[in-house]
Amino acid sequence: MNILGIETSCDETSAAVLSDGTVRSNVVSSQRCHTDFGGVVPELASREHERLIVSIVEAAITEANIAKNDLDV
Repeated sequence: MNILGIETSCDETSAAVLSDGTVRSNVVSSQRCHTDFGGVVPELASREHERLIVSIVEAAITEANIAKNDLDV
């Protein structure tokens, strides 16, 4: 079974593909736009997640060497 996991809870956007319990890929992008504010700004984080999520998911699928149609969950 191929599972796509997505994480966007704070200032990192990440996606991973697991196949039968084995991590096939794990792609993480850390947001640097919060540095000037001394902490995470939720509105900026949300916009960055929206901007990055598609490319992060595509990179995770490519790195796992599977097709989108091969994802089960």
